[in-house]
Amino acid sequence: MTSKVTYNGDLRTTCEHMRSGDTFITDAPVDNNGLGQAFSPTDTVATGLGSCMITMMGIKAKGLDLKLDGSTVEIKKHMATEPRRISKIEAKLILPSIASDKERKILENTANTCPVLYSLHPDIEKVITFHWEL
Repeated sequence: MTSKVTYNGDLRTTCEHMRSGDTFITDAPVDNNGLGQAFSPTDTVATGLGSCMITMMGIKAKGLDLKLDGSTVEIKKHMATEPRRISKIEAKLILPSIASDKERKILENTANTCPVLYSLHPDIEKVITFHWEL
């Protein structure tokens, strides 16, 4: 088992990673009858994209003897109705200016082929930008 999700009531869950025991909570968003005091389930999907992209880049950077420490991914999630769903995810990756043009292309391709990106429904618009500026 990868994880366990427990419904706590009041539209809140506790999510536990079985191997590590780490936990986090989710809340339904305010615009969907929730408290909005934590990540919503759709927030975790969008955030998972950013986490996957930068993690995969980190793996590739290690092999290129580059360090991406301090890099960030800013995520903006857009919702649609009828049916309620994620319609668009914007990911802005802010990275250190330590890579050559060739290395940047390799790293950007790595991010653009991460497992979460491939797992998202094709109807979700993905806008991914890279800013090599740190």
